[in-house]
Amino acid sequence: MARRLAAIMFTDIAGYTTLSQTDEPGALRLLRDQERLVRGLLEVHRGRLVKSMGDGLLIEFANALDAVECAVDLQQHIQERNAREPPPELQVRIGVHLGDVQEAGSDILGDAVNIASRIELLADPGGVCLSAQVYDQVHNKIAARLTTLEPQRLKGVREPAVVYRMEPPSVSTGGTPAGPLPRRLAVLPLTNTSPDPNDEYFADGLTEEIISTVSKVPELSVISRTSVMQYKGQPKSMARIGHELGAGTVLEGSVRKAGNRVRVTVELIDALGDRHLWAESYDRSLSDVFAIQSEIAQQVAGALEIRLRDSERVQIARAPTEVTAAHLLYMKGMFHSQRRSKVELETALGFFEQAIHQDPRYARAYAAMARVETILGLWEIVSSRDAYARAERAARKALEIDSSLAEAHLALCLVQSYGQDLPGAQASLARALALNPNLPEAHVLAGNFFSILGQPERAIPEARRALELDPLSPETMEEASNAFLYAGRPELAVPVAKKGLELNPESPWGHSNLGLSYIQLGRLEEGLEELGQTVRISGRKNPAELSDLVYGLSRAGRVDEARGILAELLETHQTTGTGAAAIAFSFASVGDADRAFEWLEKAFDEGTGYGILFTIDLGFRTLSDDPRFQKLLRRVGLAPSR
Repeated sequence: MARRLAAIMFTDIAGYTTLSQTDEPGALRLLRDQERLVRGLLEVHRGRLVKSMGDGLLIEFANALDAVECAVDLQQHIQERNAREPPPELQVRIGVHLGDVQEAGSDILGDAVNIASRIELLADPGGVCLSAQVYDQVHNKIAARLTTLEPQRLKGVREPAVVYRMEPPSVSTGGTPAGPLPRRLAVLPLTNTSPDPNDEYFADGLTEEIISTVSKVPELSVISRTSVMQYKGQPKSMARIGHELGAGTVLEGSVRKAGNRVRVTVELIDALGDRHLWAESYDRSLSDVFAIQSEIAQQVAGALEIRLRDSERVQIARAPTEVTAAHLLYMKGMFHSQRRSKVELETALGFFEQAIHQDPRYARAYAAMARVETILGLWEIVSSRDAYARAERAARKALEIDSSLAEAHLALCLVQSYGQDLPGAQASLARALALNPNLPEAHVLAGNFFSILGQPERAIPEARRALELDPLSPETMEEASNAFLYAGRPELAVPVAKKGLELNPESPWGHSNLGLSYIQLGRLEEGLEELGQTVRISGRKNPAELSDLVYGLSRAGRVDEARGILAELLETHQTTGTGAAAIAFSFASVGDADRAFEWLEKAFDEGTGYGILFTIDLGFRTLSDDPRFQKLLRRVGLAPSR
């Protein structure tokens, strides 16, 4: 029989035998649900269900990381299942081991299988236990706390075994780690000590630049800028920050810019043990700012015992521009682009254009410009068709200059997705993630893509990964709740949308996602309240938000009110020429399919910013079997041609 190395996962249902004697139908339902959930995850995590064994399952994987990530994902799915299903609850124990197995037809045999089955018995209901062999492979790669059990005597194993209990990420926060990891790094906002308070943009920009540079260090998981910026000016302990972000290591410091000189002081801190790992001060010319970032990244790697290859050092040391003035203008543009109002976005564009004038080969400035143009087009602040054309030109120029720039691939992906080039968007997204797996925007966009493709089992892990990388960002929570909602899991969208609104109570999109999730859960009055908040905040100026309210009112049986808002949308289109897609959605919501398709065609003819989003929008779901809907799917490449 052939032998090979495999990761083995064993599951069994806690309390199954007792339950089967008192509630046989309930026990059989748990058995079916366990297998259904496991099968739904196997493609994502590249596993194979070998066989069922009573109330347990034997699954194999090619490597330990896939097995452990599947175990975590399975327990999260089970918790979600228990939150929405009537009793009895499904409680599963999971054990994972790595070792040699022998093939016996479609079955596998050997000590590794036996040991995995013994380890599974040590797990708590709803828990996961790992062997030492698995721990060695994954302990720096997963967002979960691992604790060592007392040495265990396993049946059939001569020596006491070292076993680890894993506490998976919690479901309520969408995947925020349960405990900090040493190689999960948070770069806190640098304190601005410059004599000119207008240099605040420089401190924020340098923080973002350091995050971007250290993200290139392999084996590091780096918290996104939007989450760390929540701590700007907040006097919290390192232990508290580490716990809230799930980061075991924190980099903090200050920056002073005066004339052509810059002084940067940084310190690396072990948040778990509250001890200093490394500190340094850099007093340099402003033109040396990229060298400072590179040195910081390499020192962080050294302090965390991460060995860098020569090629990785070259990549980290690579400066995006040699023109200091261009870089300062780029930093000002990024400072304004974070604020996301029409005025701020247009101000940001002006700075990016000036940066490109200073250095026509500045790829990151082109990528940032493409991102802003896409937002302006999507929100229909300007002509979507024109904005997307400008965005695509800028993104392709960035890639012409630097094809290794992950942000440029992501910017092109956004343009392609809203411009109905789904295959191109998927390729660009895959390239962005390969170049920088620490980009939360890419993961959450992947989550929304998989929702569009009807693959919720792939959408949800991607949205969770984005929340791990960006756990305190209202924007990422909005995107993630959107992915959960359109993946058909509104019960997951609700807590994430709520947490985002705690951080940004005046977010129209946050209220919209929460409202639509409530509507899907049948909580109609709560849903209408949230959708009303969305319209109040936007001042009735956003057609998409008004159309969401039309949908909610229609679901609540208040069709006359819904038609009143639809009339308002039609009047607005006459004067501004915007909102055709929102009108189509509204007609679909009130049950007028013919007018809905008429306006969808108009939206595409006008170059809508809506793009492929009609495929998942809630109001159109009643039209999905209509031949006209299938025709539109073929138009955007989501159905086979005939």
